[in-house]
Amino acid sequence: FATGDKGEFVIKLEGDPQNTLYQTNILTQKVEQILFSHPEVTKVFSNVGYSSSNMGTGSSDQYKSEITVTLVDKKKRSMSVENFSILTKKEILNNVSGVKITTAVTSMTGSASDSPIQILLRGSNLDEVYTVSDTIKSIIKSIPGTTDIQLSVDKSKPEMKIALNRDKMSLLGLSVYDVGNTLELAFAGNTDLEYSDQGEDYDINVKFDQFDRKKIEDIGSLTFKTSSGNTVELKQFADIYQSLGPSKLERYNRMSSLTVKANVVGRPSGTVGSEIKEAINKKLHDSNIDILYKGDMEHQADAFGSLFKALFAAIILVYCIMVALYNSYLYPFVVLFSIPVAVIGAFFALALSGSTLSFFTLIGFIMLVGLVAKNAILLVDFTNNLRKEGVSVTEALVEAGKERLRPIMMTTIAMVFGMLPLAIASGSGSESKNGLAWVIIGGLLSSLLLTLILVPCVYTAMENMKEKVTLKIKGRRQIAEAATDN
Repeated sequence: FATGDKGEFVIKLEGDPQNTLYQTNILTQKVEQILFSHPEVTKVFSNVGYSSSNMGTGSSDQYKSEITVTLVDKKKRSMSVENFSILTKKEILNNVSGVKITTAVTSMTGSASDSPIQILLRGSNLDEVYTVSDTIKSIIKSIPGTTDIQLSVDKSKPEMKIALNRDKMSLLGLSVYDVGNTLELAFAGNTDLEYSDQGEDYDINVKFDQFDRKKIEDIGSLTFKTSSGNTVELKQFADIYQSLGPSKLERYNRMSSLTVKANVVGRPSGTVGSEIKEAINKKLHDSNIDILYKGDMEHQADAFGSLFKALFAAIILVYCIMVALYNSYLYPFVVLFSIPVAVIGAFFALALSGSTLSFFTLIGFIMLVGLVAKNAILLVDFTNNLRKEGVSVTEALVEAGKERLRPIMMTTIAMVFGMLPLAIASGSGSESKNGLAWVIIGGLLSSLLLTLILVPCVYTAMENMKEKVTLKIKGRRQIAEAATDN
């Protein structure tokens, strides 16, 4: 689907992983001030400590925020929402330090569109997956039009690691299960208790106070009861240290995976995706890692495959209907020659209007199959009627062209003018549907001009072939009859 300009985009901010919610809020406010310095911005909605990409993962997002920016109507500004998002991104990077920024234009459904380029990597060895992901990131960077290249998993998020000494634990009478439950209760909390008020139940989350879980010493001082009833601290039977690790673990069909994502600016995502796929096939030959193409590349393959099947089915159905009506297999085949000349005009109109081949434009091609066939039907039907009256093929075709030119022009011009409002519409999100109208307009006009030339030529060629075949059959029959008489 073409993105369209709804005058809205989302800025995703990511500060240092050590940042608190307060520090993230300060960074977000600085970005808001930059945004409001532009007269095109009418509304800004900020969500601090939130990331839509990490919903449901349980991962802390206190160092992230998302800002939804609403602009004035596109008629009142000099640049598209896509170009404006690029401009503000550069401005924020120049004025706010210590922050990563990605931007996403709001789709026609009203939500921030996910990255159009998504390459899912899957393998049994997670380290190999990370290695291949770095290679693919460098490949994507070399493709023009790509931006905001990132992984679905943050590989270097700070974390606390606790290495348990099993020998000491067995001497103290502690199990890994008990230690894990106590740590979970201290830092994640427990909601077994409930508070009831006026028939409503509210969960009570019992966990360590924020003040008691800020430093490594706080974790090491956590106490456990041994089997003998004595109290020991965690640091007595475990090593505690800070390290970097992935923010989450992803799996696809039970295998470790991650996704390389990228946005596309200034070029069709389908073209960029094809170039990325070609470059990866040339440079990567690792059989241990499965590479799956998701996002727009997957959607485009699915949608285009289904639509091309529908297009083929439409042509077959049109042919079958005409075979039943004409009671002939030949004349419907002549009518079908009006479809290729319509496709020429459709692509020419797409090129002139700057539209891309998308879901809606393919629907336009399917509609053309039924619309342009009527020009050829008018010519062929009138020619057949004249030939029944004894008129020659050439004279019948010339007379059909003269008599049927007016109704062909009337119906074509009526449909072209009917599609013009949709083709030249400039409202919010209109870009996604302009292509459909341009395909129909271009196809109808080229069909109007070329069908009057091509169809008579094909009709004449078919009749000549028919006469030759008939003469051959008659000649063979006469030879057979003569041989029988002898």
